[in-house]
Amino acid sequence: MPTVLRQGPYRFFFVALDRAEPPHIHVQRDALVAKFWLDPMMLHNAGGFSRKELGAVAELVEKHKTLFLEKWHEFFGN
Repeated sequence: MPTVLRQGPYRFFFVALDRAEPPHIHVQRDALVAKFWLDPMMLHNAGGFSRKELGAVAELVEKHKTLFLEKWHEFFGN
């Protein structure tokens, strides 16, 4: 599970087995893990995060969306 970015308490990463899915990023803080589709950017799974915190996490995903997409295509080769 390659980590793409760490920001504050959050780790943004891919899961190697997710190759067949559309580009997305997993976000972890402690035992919580959310999943965001990247194009278009939208929440797929809240993973136990509160609505308020998901808003802050979504802002980070949007801010780094270009990086995440570049790293996705670099890692998965598509």
